[in-house]
Amino acid sequence: MAQAVARQQVTEARRIVVKVGSSSLTTASGGLDADRVDALVDVMAKVRGTGPGGGPAASREIVLVSSGAIAAGLAPLGLTRRPHDLAGQQAAASVGQGLLVARYTASFARYGVRVGQVLLTGDDMSRRAHYRNAYRTLDQLLSMGAFPIVNENDTVATDEIRFGDNDRLAALVAHLVRADLLVLLSDVDGLYDGDPSRPGTSRIEEVRGPEDLAGVEIGSVGKAGVGTGGMVTKVEASRIAAGAGIPVVLTSASRAADALAGRDTGTYFHPTGRRSAGRLLWLAHASAPTGTLTLDDGAVRAVVHGKKSLLPAGIAAVEGEFGAGDPVEMRDTDGRLVARGLVSFDAKELPQLLGRSTRDLAKELGPAYEREVVHRDDLVVLHPWNG
Repeated sequence: MAQAVARQQVTEARRIVVKVGSSSLTTASGGLDADRVDALVDVMAKVRGTGPGGGPAASREIVLVSSGAIAAGLAPLGLTRRPHDLAGQQAAASVGQGLLVARYTASFARYGVRVGQVLLTGDDMSRRAHYRNAYRTLDQLLSMGAFPIVNENDTVATDEIRFGDNDRLAALVAHLVRADLLVLLSDVDGLYDGDPSRPGTSRIEEVRGPEDLAGVEIGSVGKAGVGTGGMVTKVEASRIAAGAGIPVVLTSASRAADALAGRDTGTYFHPTGRRSAGRLLWLAHASAPTGTLTLDDGAVRAVVHGKKSLLPAGIAAVEGEFGAGDPVEMRDTDGRLVARGLVSFDAKELPQLLGRSTRDLAKELGPAYEREVVHRDDLVVLHPWNG
C-alpha cells in the first residue's frame, strides 16, 4: 500500500526536475552519444504531453538538469580524459556546452519544442535577486512551452561557488522551481544494499529516512572518467530534496520512462521535511563558508533555540577573510558547528564591534551599525545545541 501511494505521487506530479549524468549521455570515449540523447528526449517529450507542434498545452512540465558539457568538450580539444585542474575543466565546458545544447535542440526539434539554456552558479542560489531572477526565467520558459535545460556555469564557476556536482544542483533547482518530483538518472537502476555487481545484493525500493540506510555501504558505483558524481552524491541530493518536501526517484536513464510513469523501478525517497527559503537550502548544503564566527553561549541559545538574529554582542571571535554578503560558519566556544549564515559586515569591520550592543554602536559609529551581523532570514541552523 505504501509503495502504491508513493508511485501515485509520481504520476500526479505536475512539475518535474529530471537530472541526467554524463555517463548516461556519452560514448565510451567520452563524446556525446546522439542515440542516448534522442532516447531520453523521446521519453521526456511523451511525458510532457507534447505532440507535433509542441506549445504551452503540455500536460506536465519538466526542467532538465543535464551534465555532459565537459565530457562533450574533451574530443574537440584533443583530450582523452577529464582535466583535473579547474582551468582545463572550464575550457572543456566552454567548448562542450554549445555542443550539448545543440544536440538537445536538434533532438527536441523533432517534436517542435524549443530549448532554453539556463546556466547557474552557487551565487545564483544564495543572492536574493539572482534567486528570484532564476525562478522567473525558468517559470517563464515553462509557461511559454519551452523546455529549460539547466547546467552549472562551469566556464566561470570557481571552487568557492561551485555546486560540486549536478546531483546537488538538481536538488536545489527542484526547490527553486517548486517541483513536485525530482528524478535522478544515472547508469545504475537504483540504490542497492551493497555493490550491485556482486550476487546477493538487492535494490532498496523505498527510503523513508536515515534509518532505512543504516548499515548500507553507499559507494561510488558507475562509469568513471567523464563525470564527478557517484551514488554518494545521488543519495545526498535525494536527502536534500526530500528534506525540502520533494519526493525523489533514483534510477537508470534506460528506465526513465518507467520512473516517470510511476512503475516499480529504482529507489523512491519519501519527503521528510518541508520547503524552506531557497537560499537557506543553499546555505545548508552547497555553500562554501569563507570565515568563522565564534558565538558565546547566550548567542548560541538565541540563534538555535530562540530563532533570533546574531548580534555583535554575542560574538567572541572572528576568523577568515570575507565580505558583506558572504557565507560564514557559526560555532560555539568549543568549536562545534551550529549554523551558517550570510554576514552583513566585512571581516575587517567586525573586530571593533564584538561584544557591543547595537545601540552603543549606533551612537558611536552611526545608524548604519545598528543592525544584525547575521539576520535571521539569512541564517540556517545545522545542528542542535544543548550547551
